[in-house]
Parts: sequence; structure tokens; C-alpha cells
Amino acid sequence: MYHVIVVGAGASGLMAAGRAAELGARVLLLEKTERPGKKLLITGKSRCNLTNSLELDDFVAAYGPNGRFLYSAFHRYFRDDLLAFLKSHGVDAVTEVSGRIFPAPGDARDVARSLQRYAADHSVHVQTGTRATAIQMKSGRVTGVQTEQGAYPAGAIVLATGGASYPETGSAGDGFRMAEAIGHTIVKLRPGAVPLVVHEVQRARSMQGASLRNVRLTAYRCRAEEVSSRMTPAADFGRGTGHDRPPAPVIESRLGDMMMTHFGISGPVTLQMSLAIVDSLETGPVSVSIDLVPALTERQLHSQLQHCFNSHGRRSLCRILGDMLPHRIVGPLLEMAAIPPGKHGSQVSLEERTLLVEMVKCLRFNIERPRPLAEAMVTAGGVSLKEIAPRTMASRLIRGLYFCGEVMDIDGDTGGFNLQAAFSTGYVAGEQAAACASRPPL
Repeated sequence: MYHVIVVGAGASGLMAAGRAAELGARVLLLEKTERPGKKLLITGKSRCNLTNSLELDDFVAAYGPNGRFLYSAFHRYFRDDLLAFLKSHGVDAVTEVSGRIFPAPGDARDVARSLQRYAADHSVHVQTGTRATAIQMKSGRVTGVQTEQGAYPAGAIVLATGGASYPETGSAGDGFRMAEAIGHTIVKLRPGAVPLVVHEVQRARSMQGASLRNVRLTAYRCRAEEVSSRMTPAADFGRGTGHDRPPAPVIESRLGDMMMTHFGISGPVTLQMSLAIVDSLETGPVSVSIDLVPALTERQLHSQLQHCFNSHGRRSLCRILGDMLPHRIVGPLLEMAAIPPGKHGSQVSLEERTLLVEMVKCLRFNIERPRPLAEAMVTAGGVSLKEIAPRTMASRLIRGLYFCGEVMDIDGDTGGFNLQAAFSTGYVAGEQAAACASRPPL
């Protein structure tokens, strides 16, 4: 009989198993795929964005209202502890200007190997190719885990099965089903950090591949036809920005980089705002506007365009705008404005210039839906935090059951927040599970 069984060998599961074994528990780590840490290997485009340099309060704000749940876990195990752990396994870290922290070699495999070594050094028994199907319990206490290969008894269980995104890595929602089957509440699952599909798909496709740097993306609770450049906020709004209550009908607004795709919009700032947009789509239409030159006011952009038209009157409008905007954007913008791309700068009327300014400052799309949950970087929703003790990660309903990582109803912005939450909650869950398993049942 094992003291502790950890279900799921992702970032949080490997950390939980290693910590429980480090404290002397006999630990079995069950993984349904043939390889531990598969999802970890693709995080941060395989560079593995470990954590972030923000101070604790700002760090917690990146998870929205549910972030308060993590204070206890972060006080027990936080960024400096994680970086020291990795350094002890030969992996240094580097902090980028954005505050994101990566392993210095820029390779997620180094992080995965460190966690696997941690588990191996403390004699964790890792069993791959084994899918858990149910948590066994008796008289309100866990007794073991049922798998497709048979049952395994244990004194404590850590559920570290991840979310329901990237199912090919093993995160297929198994943990939600097992937790719900024994009485836990599952907060509705939604895709977080996910690209968005627009209604104007032909327009988006005509701009496909355009990389938009330092633009302002704003989401609204209304149709695009009701939005104008005058409605664009001058400051960021959204969780983690310090401004959580934007003026109606704004949902969120952020500066950042994004990408036009064949179906709509993607890229860092899109992913960051996507959950708020997904949730708002439940109650009505949602649209977005893109300010392509947020550093300039409308008046300044008018003046700059007029100066360019006066100075380069014989140049084509397409060429003039190509010096200011990504080339893949220029043609579609002129088509939307019904202005011939070969028209000379000196021939542009005031009316046409005014229309161009509006489009550059407020390129609008109606949001149809997010891409599927399976394509999301993060799963929002999960086991209700009301049913989990924040100091121990223990179930408030069932003795001997612990949770960590993405299976819980907590999700953070992109930028290292989700992995830090996985490492921290995994460490605490493993520690507490080991202590629980060493105590005799009541």
C-alpha cells in the first residue's frame, strides 16, 4: 500500500509527488500518457515561462478575484523557492524586460528533467500508460484509486490531472469527472488564453499573417457597428491592471502585440483578454476594436497623414500607408474605405483622410466565438475553491483528498502565472498529503 497516490504527472503532479516522497511518504505517481510532463514541454512555445517578477500583490491580481486563494500557497512556496529548486538541479533562470522568467537555456525539457529527477531521487514510483477512472472512498475518506488496470489503495490522494485543453498531452478533463462523481462542484469549464473567431472572417483572412506590434485592443459589450474611436480608453482595463472597472460598454482594454489569422485574431494581448470576452459572450454580442497607432491621437494622426500627403503627393496611398502600418493591413483598409490603392497622396480628400483615421484608430470586428477548449492554453473553471482549504489544498468534503494545479477553478494571465500556481499548489498538496497519510484514520 502506498501512502500517497498522485494522479497526473504534469508540473503540479511531479512537484507534489516529489515533495511527498521527500518527506518520507511512499508515493505512486500515475500518468495516463507514456511520458510525464508532456504539457510542460510545450509551455511558452517550448521555452517554459516559469514564473514572473511581479511583486506578490500584483502577482495575485493576475488571477482575478480567485487569486486570493493562492496567498497561503505562495507564502509557503513562491518564485524564489522555485528558482532555487531549479538551480539546485543545474537550471539557471533569466528574467526578460517584460518580467517573464524562463530557464536560461530556453528549453522546457530542462525543467521537466529537473522535476523527474526530483521524483526519482526520492524513490517516487512513476507508472505511465495508466488512466485513473475513479477515486475510491469509504466513510468520507479516500481509500485508493481505480484505474483501467486495477485498483491501488492509498492513505491520501492528490488530484493533479490538469484541465481540458491540449487533450493530446493528457489533460482531457478526467479529474473533473472523478471529482464530480464523489460530490465536488465543478465550476463551468471555459477556454482561457484562446484565439478568437470573428464574424468578418473574410476581412480577417485578407489580413492573415499581419503581426501588429504595440496596438491597443479593446473589447465591448455591443456590436461593432456601435463602436467608434472616441470610445477607446486611454488606459488599460482588466484583471491585473489595477483598473478593473472600465467605462461601459468596455469589457477590457490592453496595449500589446497581436496577430491576424485566417479565422480572426490571436497573439499575446488577444489571449490575455480572451476569458473576459468568452464570459461576456454568454450574455450578449461582443466586439473588438484595434487602435493600430495608440501613440498618436486622432488629431496627431490627421496632421501626420496630411504632412505625408503634402510631402509625397506623387506617391501612391498604398505606399505612404505602408511606411506607417503592416503591409498586410494596408490593402484591406483601403478596400474597406473604398479608396483605390494607387491613388496619389495629393488626391486624397479630407473626407477620405477622416475615414482612414477612423479605421486606423478603430479597426472593428464582431466576435463570433472562441476557438475550441482543446486549443486553449488554459482551462478556466474546475473544482470549486469553496470546497478546497487554501492552506492545505485539502478537500473540505472528503478526508485524504488534495487538489493542485489546473484542476482547480483558478486561472491566471499569460506570463508565467499558471505554472507558478501549479508548482506552488503542487508543493503544498504533496506536503500535506504526506502528513495526512502518516496519521491513522479517525
